[in-house]
Amino acid sequence: MKRIFSGIQPSGIPTLGNYLGALRNWVTLQDTHECLYCVVDMHAITVAQDPEKLRQSTREMAASVIACGVDPARNILFVQSSVSAHARLAWIFNCVARLGWLNRMTQFKDKAGKDRENASAGLYVYPNLMAADILAYHATLVPVGDDQRQHLELTNDIAEKFNHDFGVAFFPHVEPLIQGPAARVMSLRDGLRKMSKSDPSDQSRINLSDDADTIAMKIRRAKTDPEPLPEDIDGLEGRPEARNLVGIYAALTNSDTATVLREHGGKGFGPYKEALTELLVQELSPIAAETRRLLADEAELDRLLHDGGRRAEAIAEPIVAEAEKLVGFLRV
Repeated sequence: MKRIFSGIQPSGIPTLGNYLGALRNWVTLQDTHECLYCVVDMHAITVAQDPEKLRQSTREMAASVIACGVDPARNILFVQSSVSAHARLAWIFNCVARLGWLNRMTQFKDKAGKDRENASAGLYVYPNLMAADILAYHATLVPVGDDQRQHLELTNDIAEKFNHDFGVAFFPHVEPLIQGPAARVMSLRDGLRKMSKSDPSDQSRINLSDDADTIAMKIRRAKTDPEPLPEDIDGLEGRPEARNLVGIYAALTNSDTATVLREHGGKGFGPYKEALTELLVQELSPIAAETRRLLADEAELDRLLHDGGRRAEAIAEPIVAEAEKLVGFLRV
């Protein structure tokens, strides 16, 4: 089976957007690929973090990943900082990557904003660490969204330059793993903005830890418009909130927008929101319960992550040790 690497930020309990956009796909991929799933706490500290909150958020994300259906016995689930190979290879890649390449990275420009000079150096070289995350395992497939495609292109540029500079065919070419259009879940308060934990309003998102009453309340209050649901896709034009709620229903039922509208088109949002709430509660309640169970036993959760880290290290260590040898490091 081909090897996949994918990482997720330790942002605490994931949202419905994280689940439908990535985590549910991770569960599917474990049936057909060798999967390494990583909570990327080293990436997290490219911006300021509270240390205790970071540790707790790391555990919460790991517990949620397992609760969503990722089996840590069949796959490798680990915390990035527990495997030193990531940092060691990232430094080598800092010396391989060119400033001109990094200057073209649009995500740095977006995240740094107008205060570019005050951004951390870590945020600037973030793509080099991402390349190290992948290539430390000779992974050849990476599930990516549109916002990460440029970083994956840089990963291949770094791999090719390393191979050229040292006259080897060592690092493989990495391909994006495209599984069809991922569900893009928008804010419940603004259909033009992505659902995000950074939104100050908790009403804007469904958290995977929300109970049935909270989910019902958030969907009931979700922004809509005065018109009933349309009966065809063209009727969603210019109605971002309606499109978002229909898209969530389609993703949960593994169907499409047209199918949802055939079933619910012409109805008001009241009955539709009740049906959507029922679907969400049915899907998310077991995840919330399992997440709570896992977090109640931190020692066992830490043991699972420690085991995953050692299994990841067993793969990465010989690869990165060989890269260090190729660049001329004296290992004594």
